[in-house]
Amino acid sequence: MFIAVLLLSSCSELSEYDAQQVQSYLNDSLTTTTESWDVEMMLMNNGRSRVLIEGSYAISYQMPERKETHIDGPVYVQLFDSTGAIETEAWSKRAIYYDSRSEFELFDSVRVHTQSDNRLYSDFLKWSDATDQITSDHFVIIITPKDSLSGRGFSGPTNLATFTIEEPRGRLLVE
Repeated sequence: MFIAVLLLSSCSELSEYDAQQVQSYLNDSLTTTTESWDVEMMLMNNGRSRVLIEGSYAISYQMPERKETHIDGPVYVQLFDSTGAIETEAWSKRAIYYDSRSEFELFDSVRVHTQSDNRLYSDFLKWSDATDQITSDHFVIIITPKDSLSGRGFSGPTNLATFTIEEPRGRLLVE
C-alpha cells in the first residue's frame, strides 16, 4: 500500500518552473535558423520573377509563428514588372523579408531608382507584394525629372508614378 501511495504522489503535475523549462526546450527544438553569405534570393509569383535581393549576409528564422530573413548589406533589390523587365531598383544597408506577409523592410540609407528616372531617399521603406506598394512613415525625399518633394507619410506604387506624402515639407518659389 505504501508503494502505491508513493507512486501516485510522484506522478503529480510539473512545477511551474519545470513546465517553463520543458516549454523552453521544446521551443528551441522548433526553431530553425540558417545563415548564408553572399546571398541572392529570387522571389517568384505565379511562375515569374518578382523580386531579386542580394546581400552580404543573411540569417533566416523559421518558427511556427515567425518566418523571416534578415539581410545585411550592402543590400540590392530589383523589382520586376509583369513582363519581367526591371521596374525599380533599391539599395540599403540592411533588410528584413517577412515570408508570411510577403513584405520587405529596407533600413538605413535607402535609395530607390525607377526606370522612369524617379528617385526616392529615406532611412526606412516597406514594400508589400500583395499591394505592390511602397510606404514609409519616416522622412522621404522624392526627385522626379520635373520636381522634388519631401516629407513624412509616403505611400505609392513601386514605379513611383503617383504617390502621396501626408506631411509635405519644403519651399515653394513664386515668381
